[in-house]
Amino acid sequence: ARDRLQDIVATEHAHPHSVGIIDETSFVKQGKKTPGVQRQYLGTVGKKQNGIVTVHLAYAADDFHCLLDGELFLPESWAADPARCQEAKIPAEMTYRPKTEIALELYDRARANGIHFAWLTFDEWYGGKPAFLQALDQRPQPFVAEVPRTLMGWIDPPRVTRRPLRRGRGRGRKVPRIVASNRPSQPVEHLLWWHPALKEQEWQRWRVKDGEKGPMIWEVKHVPFYLQGPDGLPGPRWHLVIARNVLDPTEMKFFVSNASPDTSVGTILLAAFSRWRVERCFEDGKGEVGLDHYEGRRYPGLKRHLILSAISYLFLAKTNQRLREKKIRVDRYPGAYSRLG
Repeated sequence: ARDRLQDIVATEHAHPHSVGIIDETSFVKQGKKTPGVQRQYLGTVGKKQNGIVTVHLAYAADDFHCLLDGELFLPESWAADPARCQEAKIPAEMTYRPKTEIALELYDRARANGIHFAWLTFDEWYGGKPAFLQALDQRPQPFVAEVPRTLMGWIDPPRVTRRPLRRGRGRGRKVPRIVASNRPSQPVEHLLWWHPALKEQEWQRWRVKDGEKGPMIWEVKHVPFYLQGPDGLPGPRWHLVIARNVLDPTEMKFFVSNASPDTSVGTILLAAFSRWRVERCFEDGKGEVGLDHYEGRRYPGLKRHLILSAISYLFLAKTNQRLREKKIRVDRYPGAYSRLG
């Protein structure tokens, strides 16, 4: 049923500017029997509480959006208790995995079922994991990731040497490393305030989208960026985009993207500000199709519930689109005409 859902989206809703969104949602639960339940941070309530977390992949194209897939995040405490997992009918091969690995599985499955994503985007929790970003880049999948202000990297790429590193006697190890005379990596927020390429750059205003309360105007700075990978070395040339809310300058967002060097800032901004679509999927899914109404104690039932909820949402999204006399483009590309001052 899940594969059929994705086949429908791939064939009937393909779009050259489609955006995939990775995000998670949570459900408050009582007791200890619901698969994956424990006291953990739940974004739904904004604090630690007893409940479960599921990771999801959504799809957005023009005025259409839906959920494609979802999977339970199994905490380590559950994975370390085989008897508890067996009682909840959790498959023996299913064990604890970071949420980023679950997200990659959802993405790979959707791609295998014919889904094309012009872009992939996600929040700073996922964007703050360099190994996850590199895994997407290697697939290769264009993405725009919101990242924490502590993400490390360079604007000026450091030199890397493969000369043997000698420590004591014997032959040195041929380990790639940064030449000692180069500047160390810096957090992106530090680069904003202290690197000349950003410090001396004027903020450019962009009308990124039209919200319910009027146009959303953000000021933007943009430079090349080299991510510090898990090995400590610089990655390929990416984009660093820093956006500041004109109405509230204390609200700032940092984005990195592996888009080609000639990609416009407006194109990057459209993907960057598309995450609201998955939040709408969660809100409508819980309010209209009972996404958060699962009360069972077995994993197969939870899995079926996530799939049937996604199918129900797809039906409503398609029906809503069909019954409207005129399509409404919810997001337009911020282009040169949208640039202000």
